[in-house]
Amino acid sequence: MSRSTLPFIFLAFVILGEWYGFQAVRTLTQHSSPGTRRLTVILYWVLTVAVWGLGIWAMRNRHEHPSFKSYLGGVLLAMVAAKIVVLIPLLFEDVVRLGRWAVQAVGRPGGSGTGTAISRSEFLSKAALLAGAVPFVSLLWGMAKGGTDYTVKRVVLRFPNLPASFDGFKVLQISDLHTGSFHSREPLQRAVDLINKQQADMVCMTGDLVNNYAHEVEEHIETLAGIRSEHPIYSVLGNHDYADYVDWSAEGGAAAKAANLARLKQNHAKIGWNLLLDEARTVERNGERISIMGVQNWGARGFAQYGNLAKTHAATDPTIPFKILLSHDPSHWDGQVHQYEDIDLMLAGHTHGMQFGVNLSFLKWSPVQYVYKQWAGLYQRGRQHLYVNAGLGFIGYHGRVGFLPEITVLELRRG
Repeated sequence: MSRSTLPFIFLAFVILGEWYGFQAVRTLTQHSSPGTRRLTVILYWVLTVAVWGLGIWAMRNRHEHPSFKSYLGGVLLAMVAAKIVVLIPLLFEDVVRLGRWAVQAVGRPGGSGTGTAISRSEFLSKAALLAGAVPFVSLLWGMAKGGTDYTVKRVVLRFPNLPASFDGFKVLQISDLHTGSFHSREPLQRAVDLINKQQADMVCMTGDLVNNYAHEVEEHIETLAGIRSEHPIYSVLGNHDYADYVDWSAEGGAAAKAANLARLKQNHAKIGWNLLLDEARTVERNGERISIMGVQNWGARGFAQYGNLAKTHAATDPTIPFKILLSHDPSHWDGQVHQYEDIDLMLAGHTHGMQFGVNLSFLKWSPVQYVYKQWAGLYQRGRQHLYVNAGLGFIGYHGRVGFLPEITVLELRRG
């Protein structure tokens, strides 16, 4: 299936979802009075048109009051998701009915089903509407609470080559803050307070500090500067930090884009973070050392590849026995990192767990897994480990369901 056909398939599902959603509501009110049925039809379509109109308006003008308009877009997303869920069982039932009709039309009559057709339709309509309520309520909850319901994930990793002085060393990872999506300072302040409670030895931020513009983080500089750790805080850039998704031809061209990136780099410094641009640093403890490497964004599937891993790796001291790589996109692991066997641990973000899915101890599922092979949590190949953080912020959909905003504490153990 080509990418060019996907929008048409999605549009078909949306149109069918609207029609079948209406049919389900109409079926449930078929025994009501004519006035009730008429009022139901009017309310259904007025609400549908209003949500579509406000949602499209919000998406087309999202740069003005973006937080409020993101909520409107989220309501539209919740409605579309609900109606697509309603569509599935009702469309299946219609396909079955069509098959029965075809069999009867060629002279092989089956049961007419006359006595049960209405009750079956009512049952399926009720079941479909109840099923559709699940994503609708979940997505609304995700906007109301899930987007800032910060969780701490604790992971213990064992390495035989870890210097003894770093046994028990706690690396705290955050990623994908997307500060432009926050409408106040309070949520990030709560996140910072929770980060500091972990008493990490070192903190790393693996990209996407902003959505596009450097100024998005500036009202949060004081808040983020409050993050504490024993060793310096290291950061890298993510795909959004380069502002490649802005039409710069209308905003000053390439010079304005370069100035925006330079300003963002300065903001990392103002926060007190050590931004690694294809560079490596040494962390020392009791005379023993590990390397922290950081590359610019390197992505697959059409994402830009700014990072230079060869340059970054060459900057490390070959006598240091343990290396950690910060790289925003987990695709980098399969793309290049596997070629460098002395990189022990890679920390990434980028996927957000798609901000939607099932995240239980016995079951993990998200639509993003059909795009990314490594998309959430811990992976291992040989001696190399990769951890993909689900992100602290959000973008697009103004919330989270299942994959809540994550603070990861990785405890390094020798053995």
